[in-house]
Amino acid sequence: MNTMKTKKKIILAFVLFLVGTAALHSQQDVVMSIKGGIPAIPIAIPNFIVNGSSPEAKSFAERAREIIVGNLKYSRVFNTLPNSYYSYIRPLDPQKIFFKDWESIQAKLLFVGEVTDGDENSDIIFEGKLFDVKSEKFIFGKRYQSQRNLIRRVAHRMSDEIMKMLGHTPIFTSKIVFISNRDGNDELYMMDYDGHNQTRITFNTIKDYMPAWSADGKSVVYTSYRQGRAGLYILNIYEGKQIEVQNEGTNFSAAFSPDGKKLAFCSTFEEGNSEIYVANSDGSNIKRLTFNKAIDTAPSWSPTSREIAFTSDRGGTPQIYIMDAEGSNVRRVSFGGSYFDGPAWSPVGDMIAYVSRVDLVFDIYVLNLRTNQTIKLTESNARNESPSWSPDGRHIIFSSNRIGTIQLYAIDYDGANMRRLTSKGENKLPDWTR
Repeated sequence: MNTMKTKKKIILAFVLFLVGTAALHSQQDVVMSIKGGIPAIPIAIPNFIVNGSSPEAKSFAERAREIIVGNLKYSRVFNTLPNSYYSYIRPLDPQKIFFKDWESIQAKLLFVGEVTDGDENSDIIFEGKLFDVKSEKFIFGKRYQSQRNLIRRVAHRMSDEIMKMLGHTPIFTSKIVFISNRDGNDELYMMDYDGHNQTRITFNTIKDYMPAWSADGKSVVYTSYRQGRAGLYILNIYEGKQIEVQNEGTNFSAAFSPDGKKLAFCSTFEEGNSEIYVANSDGSNIKRLTFNKAIDTAPSWSPTSREIAFTSDRGGTPQIYIMDAEGSNVRRVSFGGSYFDGPAWSPVGDMIAYVSRVDLVFDIYVLNLRTNQTIKLTESNARNESPSWSPDGRHIIFSSNRIGTIQLYAIDYDGANMRRLTSKGENKLPDWTR
């Protein structure tokens, strides 16, 4: 009888922790947005040249340009000049570029795209070249031979090459894994960074939760309710191979280290209390990191893989803590409120995004570890949860029920440019490849 009561108390405590404590709190030293960074680079991307007469080639050129313009604008690195600017200069001749024309409309960079049409059954050739306008120098070029239906993939790859060439982290071929019930059951799905190509990964009749990418972007660790228990599994999504990590107790909130060597997760399998464990990236050699009666959960690795941010109520209310990767040197980093959860360490390393509740409203905040300043990103009478950073640290994806159903949204690091990425069914618990 006493055992049953103890188990009920554990389950109740775990549920209360996930949905939030009943106490209200006020947030201290919060500002609404960040302003910073370097000025965006003005880049001209005139209409792509089509070598051929087929409608397919013309359509490919138009769509590829549209996608690349959208990508670079979204990056916050570039200022894509509007089409109206191009009407003031002579038509582009890729063999003889008049750079003074492009300098007159204040372009710093010029991207020239050419699409060459093959016959009805052959691939399309897409070539892009980037120039420095002021020095009139060629920076780089890339050529792709593509099937006609792979416009988005080619355009994203070209956009990534432009980012890398200028020393920035590419994000356009990155993927987002998430949970959706659109087909009647909570399953794993994956999509492009911009919400396109939403694809189902798991196919079963049990519920799957809390997916997280491996460092190489080939595998996903997730919680799955099999045999009535919340077990932890690693799935290679391209080979279909699966590894069982732990199926005793309740296992959740797994996260791979950025160096690809370790896997942190939460489990109740030893004492019935939620503690943080670490294992090798293949799930072997499990070791316990936290030892206390409090609930420790939601581990998030630093970019160096040397530290872990996590949530704990060891001080009475859920707060954000940081510890070394071996479990030592634990210190609290959140102050001023009574509910903090879901820390997500930025790839740059200077910020941690998290969820905080004020007056029964859950919003996304960012803590700057250098200045100790807190920034509020979302502002709505809704539940905004599960933040995850883009690989370049300029964007955050999260879930929100602001329209009544739970959907996924992306927002910039300063609270600008929020856009919805999903619409079918309910979608939650996103994780962005790093």
